[in-house]
Amino acid sequence: MPDDRPEPSSPACLAHEASDAYMGYATRDEIAAFLNELLEAERAGTGVALKSADAAAGTPFADLLRDVHRDEARWCAMLLKQLKALGVPASPRIGAFQEKALAIEGLPERIAFLNRGQGWVVRKLRETMPKVRDDALHRDLAEMLHSHEANIARASEALKAAPGGPTNGR
Repeated sequence: MPDDRPEPSSPACLAHEASDAYMGYATRDEIAAFLNELLEAERAGTGVALKSADAAAGTPFADLLRDVHRDEARWCAMLLKQLKALGVPASPRIGAFQEKALAIEGLPERIAFLNRGQGWVVRKLRETMPKVRDDALHRDLAEMLHSHEANIARASEALKAAPGGPTNGR
């Protein structure tokens, strides 16, 4: 007598063999494009923070901007390392954000714009991190997220405390 029971199409024990896309994760190409997009943005942030720190010498913003510059450079290095691990060439470009930010003359206004750029990175990380299957990359991106959140909070406080800031007469 023939066995009329349907045969399962994919045993659960083979789920680990499914492709990233099938399992709801970003593909290698999607991860590479995302990392390069972040790299371009971080390069722009590095340039803005460095040039703004020079302009902020002797102000309460100088230390903040130097710290943001160091963080941005650190994330550029991490992104380059991750792209290399994927075997993908790194974009040589700098995001358009740098030119836009440096066109802003007032330091508090430029820092507020820089903060919006940091917020963009936070949103992109939050959107993409659930789709990252690689544990080491996920850890690096989580650390980058927390660093950007801390920089946003610190810059917001510095802007509030600045003469003419939102809590000082604006």
